[in-house]
Amino acid sequence: MRVVLITGAAGGIGRATVDYFAARGWRVIGLDRAPFVDIFPADGLFIQADISRPEALDSIFERVRAFTPLLDALVNNAAYQIAKPLLETSLEEWDAVMAVNLRAAFLMAKLAYPLLRAAEGGAIVNVSSVHAIQTSANIAAYAASKGGLLALTRAMAIEFAPDDIRVNAILPGAVDTPMLRAGLNRGHVGNGDIHQRLENLAHKTVNGRVGRPEEIAAAIYFLADNAQSSFMTGQALVVDGGATARLSTE
Repeated sequence: MRVVLITGAAGGIGRATVDYFAARGWRVIGLDRAPFVDIFPADGLFIQADISRPEALDSIFERVRAFTPLLDALVNNAAYQIAKPLLETSLEEWDAVMAVNLRAAFLMAKLAYPLLRAAEGGAIVNVSSVHAIQTSANIAAYAASKGGLLALTRAMAIEFAPDDIRVNAILPGAVDTPMLRAGLNRGHVGNGDIHQRLENLAHKTVNGRVGRPEEIAAAIYFLADNAQSSFMTGQALVVDGGATARLSTE
């Protein structure tokens, strides 16, 4: 039975990813600083911990190693977003975003590496964002962290290839999650109530709608599953309803 470790497991995309892997027979280890409000898979393990704190990671991985001698996949999904103008972003806020979105992914990969190598064909999926390649105002720290994660993905893919560990990134666009809804007050999709803002956002995609968390989970699974994506590494898979395909001037 294959085993996956998913960070940010209690969030919108995280919960959907837990369910997607579990439904396909994987044992799931979930990490999040928030509690998991749904029923976690019975044969899995949920650890409530803050991966932005480096000192917490050693104890986390003690529990992971006690649960499994190997990992088939690591999904670096945990994310934190500050939505405010760059000039109003404090050093503490900048560092908080980087600690979750970039530094934690680096440290998780280092600690998971021996377990992935033991699987003789492991995979890392870094959940970046379309903000890594196309961004907007008032979200600079988040965009910078996700751009850094994309570059880190390529670097890890090169270094980890000799041990048959593939590393890819998924770049979700607008997906209906609590984080997306919290960020809709930036003014980029008008004012109005939450439903009107979501509708305005949907019109910016080619598909004409906002994505669902389970659609991102399916793409994460594709990148993690060696049977489906064995010849992919160091790549950025954009899943955004076609939003970045359209010229912003048209």
